Amino acid sequence: MKCIIGLGNPGKKYDRTRHNVGFMVIDELIQRHQWKLDKSKFKADYTIVQTENEKLMLVKPQTFMNLSGDAVRPLMDYYHIDLENILIIFDDLDLPIGKIRLRQKGGHGGHNGIRSIIEHVGSKDFKRVRIGIGRPDSSLSIIDYVLQTFPKRDTEEVMNSVNKAADACEAWVHKPFPEVMNEYNQ
Repeated sequence: MKCIIGLGNPGKKYDRTRHNVGFMVIDELIQRHQWKLDKSKFKADYTIVQTENEKLMLVKPQTFMNLSGDAVRPLMDYYHIDLENILIIFDDLDLPIGKIRLRQKGGHGGHNGIRSIIEHVGSKDFKRVRIGIGRPDSSLSIIDYVLQTFPKRDTEEVMNSVNKAADACEAWVHKPFPEVMNEYNQ
């Protein structure tokens, strides 16, 4: 089984914030296929669906971002999901709005959700889709910035990157990740 995990913060207060673009990708995949997040266990909302080739799990952790590993590890253990079959989607301050980057592995880069997952799974070797949210161009703190919604002027670019990330996730279900990286890295 392959597992796609979109990171974000739970609750209406955080809907459509920069930190929740991972949730936005999961929502896009759910909408495209008329799936439903029908399970709530292990501090996560998720579903398991059968695709043409294999089972696929879509996950939205219901912990706060900094505790994402608290949801990821129990799901991996309970469903016997290998780290090589996990794809994490999250926001990246170091990429401009509208850009996505796929990576096979790497460090946390200062992202506390990724830091938590690395600590809980004991490895940096998991696939990622990083979605650019840009950096604040004012005296706004990083925390305030990531917890704000996107301004209207960025909506089209944000939705393009969310759609492109969802396309990459769908491609990974059927193709080796290096091929998906070659196709979707900009």
